[in-house]
Amino acid sequence: MSTILITGATSGLGRYVAFELVRSGHHVLAHGRDATRTERLVQELRGEGTAEGFVADLASLAQVRELGAKVAGAHPELDVLVNNAGVGSGSPGSGREVSADGHELRLAVNYLAPVALTRALLPVLRSNPPARIVNVGSAGQEPLDADDPGLTRGYSGVSAYCRSKFALAAYTFALAEELDGTGVAVNVLHPATYMDTAMVRAAGVSPWSSVADGASAVLAPATRELGSGRYFDGTRPARAHEAAYDRDVRTRLSAVTDQLLDG
Repeated sequence: MSTILITGATSGLGRYVAFELVRSGHHVLAHGRDATRTERLVQELRGEGTAEGFVADLASLAQVRELGAKVAGAHPELDVLVNNAGVGSGSPGSGREVSADGHELRLAVNYLAPVALTRALLPVLRSNPPARIVNVGSAGQEPLDADDPGLTRGYSGVSAYCRSKFALAAYTFALAEELDGTGVAVNVLHPATYMDTAMVRAAGVSPWSSVADGASAVLAPATRELGSGRYFDGTRPARAHEAAYDRDVRTRLSAVTDQLLDG
């Protein structure tokens, strides 16, 4: 059985997936932003199997890196990372928000945090092949403007969300090429459309599907060999935004990412 870190596990899709994994016999490392909620979740998970909690605010790159260091130190056997935590588009008409580091919030949590956490945990994952990285993306994707990654002009919460998920998909494909032959697979997926989550309700949208509908999309690449560098719509192989496969786009994205993470 695997040792699996899942971010954003205290609610919604992450919570459902955490319980499914524990019940299947996996050792779950459940991340949450709030210490009380995370501890409560861990106690519930331990009623079904083995679990541990880790607390970090993914809107802070320092806390993301600290999370990676803690997990790597405590669990050198880690072989699966599920980057699930995310911030939605926000309530209709809501304004631009920034992270602790001054980055646009959706880009920070949905993209920069998974990249920073993955980088922190890659040495451990590479030492435990076959290992897997699962990035929870979205069918909503919009190319990032490398000249204005923080969307300071003409801000829209929906655009910010879709750009962060586009970046996550493009990063996944580039990382898959980088990790080819290492025994570490990385895939990205759209779990289900408008699941019944706080994120969706906050956007003023009536849910179309349940978190149970989306869970199978996450569980499949987390627990099975499904190749690498792939995009799934639910459990079906699909195509991400075509620009996410463009090498020039990915090169520009990589430069912007390094600048934001190191700035």
